[in-house]
Formats: sequence, C-alpha cells, structure tokens
Amino acid sequence: MNKGTVKFYNDFKGFGFIKDSNSAKEYFVHSTGLKDNIGENDEVTFDLEEGKKGLNAVNVKLS
Repeated sequence: MNKGTVKFYNDFKGFGFIKDSNSAKEYFVHSTGLKDNIGENDEVTFDLEEGKKGLNAVNVKLS
C-alpha cells in the first residue's frame, strides 16, 4: 500500500489526483477506485493499477 495526499478531487466529475508521499509522483484516481469519500488534502492509502494512460490509484481509503 502506498500513502499520499489528495491534491485535487472533483466530486461532480468523479476524478482527481493523489500525490505519493514517498516519490512525489501524482496518480490519477477515478470514483470507481474509491473505498471512502475523499476530498482535497485528505491523507490516503492506495494501491496502483495499470490503466489506459499509466498507473491509476485504486482501493483508495482515508488513513
């Protein structure tokens, strides 16, 4: 499991980005990959899964 911070999330559109705490990389997150409701600046844990345009955050939970 990775740890990070929600940099941006749009509830209406159902997507956003999470910044990884260790690597400072940013990963796309879609509403289908959420376990909890998230918002900007929330601390989260997540897994990575290969998507159409690179790695996506999945199984996203508040930490």
